[in-house]
Order: sequence, then C-alpha cells, then structure tokens
Amino acid sequence: MLRYHMQGFSGYGVQYSPFYDNKLAVASGSNFGLVGNGKLYILDIDSQGRILENRSYLTQDGLFDVAWNELHENQVLAAQGDGSLRLFDISLNEYPIAIFQEHEKEVLSCNWNLINKDLFVSSSWDGTIKVWTPARNNSMATLVPKPMKRHNAVLAHQDVPMSNQRQHSSLSKNKKCIYQAQFSPHDPNTVMSCSGNSYVTLFDLRQPPVSNQYSFLAHGGMETLTCDFNKYRPSIVATGGVDNMIKIWDLRMVRKMSIHSRQPMSVNEVGGGHDLAVRKVSWSPHHSDMFLSTSYDMTCKVWQDLSTDGRRPTGRTNSVEPAKGCRFVFPHHSEFVFGADWSLWGQPGYIASTAWDGDVCIWNAFKR
Repeated sequence: MLRYHMQGFSGYGVQYSPFYDNKLAVASGSNFGLVGNGKLYILDIDSQGRILENRSYLTQDGLFDVAWNELHENQVLAAQGDGSLRLFDISLNEYPIAIFQEHEKEVLSCNWNLINKDLFVSSSWDGTIKVWTPARNNSMATLVPKPMKRHNAVLAHQDVPMSNQRQHSSLSKNKKCIYQAQFSPHDPNTVMSCSGNSYVTLFDLRQPPVSNQYSFLAHGGMETLTCDFNKYRPSIVATGGVDNMIKIWDLRMVRKMSIHSRQPMSVNEVGGGHDLAVRKVSWSPHHSDMFLSTSYDMTCKVWQDLSTDGRRPTGRTNSVEPAKGCRFVFPHHSEFVFGADWSLWGQPGYIASTAWDGDVCIWNAFKR
C-alpha cells in the first residue's frame, strides 16, 4: 500500500489520469469540506513507489469531485462548492484556464464523456444537471428530473422500514440534491443521475425535455448517493445509498416496469455489506462482474456480482450471504471514505481511495 497525506485537507474525489499510469488528481476541502478553502492535488507515483505532489491549486471553496479531460492530457476539471466548475491546465501555475458558473449551489460531481470527448456533465445540490463543452462558458443543456408522481411517493413511503421512517423525514430537506451524474460509457447521449429523493433518472439527450427521461426508486425512499454504469454490460448499473445497501439493476427491466408505473426490482443487492451509508460504487474497467464500494463506515470493499458468471445470469444474489461476494476489504482509512477509482493501467486490481482523514491510498484488491 502507498499513502499520501494532504495536510489540513480532507479528500472527496480521486481519479487516475487516462493518459499516464503514474498520475492522479484529487479534490479536497479544508474543515472536512464544510467551510473554507479547497485544494486540487496532482500526485505522481515515482519509480521507487512513492506518491509525490507534482502540483496543487488552492481554491476559495471546497472541491467535491474531479474529472480528467479525455482529449487533453494536461487538463483536469474540478467541481467546487460555490457552484462553479474550474478547468485547470497542470502545465500552468496558479489559475484555472476556464470557469463554468451556472449552478446555484454546490457542484457535487463532474464526469467526462468517454465517447463524445468534447462534452462533460455536472450535478449540483440545486437539483439540476448541466451538460457542457470546454469551448463555451455557458452550458449546452440543463436537465431537471421530473417531480415524483403521487403513486411513487406512496411506494417510497411503503418501502422504507418503520425503523428508518424518522431518519428519512430528517433527510427530506436534501431530496432535490443530485449527488452524482455521469455519461454512459456505451451511449454518448445517455446521462444517469441519482438524487436525495432516492430516485435514479436516465436522460436521453436526443429527446425533447418532455419525453427525455425516466426514473425509478432505487433505495426505498432513502437518499441514493452514487451510481455507475457497468463497463461491459450496457444495461447494468449499480447504486448505493443511505440504507447501507448496494443494488444492481437491469435497465431493460427498469424501463419496462416504469412504462407500466410499477416499481422495478433490482437483479441483485448487497445488504449488510457496509455498516453505514454507501458513498461510492464503481464497476471495474477490467472485469464485468467486479465492483468497488466506499462507505461512511471508513472501509472500501471490492465485490463480485454473484448474479452473473460474466456471460449469463446465475440466479444467485449477494444478499443471501454478503461475505460470499466480498473479495477484498481495505480498512486503513480512519474517516468517511468518499472517493475511489480503479487504475486503467498495468495489472488489474489497483485502486486509489481518499477520505476525510486526508489520506490518498493506493492498494491492490487482488494481491494477497
């Protein structure tokens, strides 16, 4: 394991460079990101296995996510707490080369389109998702999930266990917050988001606003904090939420059930895999049936999706006995773990994680 400590800053987002096997970008904030400055770190891994700071950029507000420009090896985007996104060129000092300012509240996520590489997307606490291009300062489109229908509101209430009803009511103030938005790695016109109202929404950028989306309740009324597309199976996505659960969905089934106004069922779930809320899920770039999760319980875990053998359904689920699908536990953070990313390079299994403890750790989930 390799470790780098960001003195005075807590980690929120981390991403490996898509161009260099030894370079990371990390988004962080002082005072746990609640108030004060942020800092974007560019870290290098040297030939002796040390993590060294290549460059850093101090910002006036906390940073909550990062995304490398898929077309430019020296550019990295940061999502900032003042409602802006800032594009930095790491070959230059001090200042961003572009600022994108339209969100009215904190920007919580940013993601670059892997196919149409001149586009990126952002999501915010203000309840909107915006699609951008670096070529212009104003957004190309603003996406807003439709309000919850009455029958879905009833479903949300019924699906929340009585023991969680009080906790759910205390979280209702966050229901508009869109915690994450990302482009599909299979379709450049598809955007997925997850929200504080427990819904996951799929948008088709080719369709008019009145018919460009469909939603499904993902975590029984509790906040859905994270979502990710499977890199090999276009219809499979994973979500994580405040109910401490990870769920896997088949979008073909979801769309069919949504048309008939029925609540879809997940094809697999991990219940009891974490002791607190799941903050991040990410499918492996090397395996169709492996994914990682991070949690407020201060751990990262790597899972095998037992519902498939990589080619066809098995009829098994991870919920029967979560330990059967857990392939690795990383317990070395001492605070909430927010960000993690798989390395695209070298032997599969290398992961970078960052947490409120200010540490950036690099570890191998497949090395015993």
